[in-house]
Amino acid sequence: MNTAPNQQQEQQKQPKQPRDPAVWPTLQAHDAIALIDFLVDTVGFLRTAVYQDEDRVAHAQLDWPEGGGIMLGSYDPATKSWCLEPGTFGAYVVTEHVDALYERLTAAGVRVLRPIEDQPYGSREFAIADPEGNKWSFGTYRGEPRPAE
Repeated sequence: MNTAPNQQQEQQKQPKQPRDPAVWPTLQAHDAIALIDFLVDTVGFLRTAVYQDEDRVAHAQLDWPEGGGIMLGSYDPATKSWCLEPGTFGAYVVTEHVDALYERLTAAGVRVLRPIEDQPYGSREFAIADPEGNKWSFGTYRGEPRPAE
């Protein structure tokens, strides 16, 4: 495994910030490089790390600018202990900029699964499919407050 030399050098120069413990949704893709480009260039994720062996992505970390992130890699059915069929992933992504994101994604011709609308529980949200068929819902719902201890 290696990274592109310029990306590796950039990562080494940037100060490291410790992360809080988190849940990292994971997915695999037939064309992980194209999916990463779609999620970064079209949707707005940040390309934090991508480790490649030629055209195969061994591991990628994409951060959502408003918090959280995902991990993904190239589909490898030989890894039966942890193999996720491309197109079977779904995620809800919280954003305060739901209307602007919807406008940008529809202008880019992204396949909309559910148009933007206000929900009875107070969220404003919409859903799309990425080029691999994974489902992404974006909205303002941040979840219910945790109970007091």
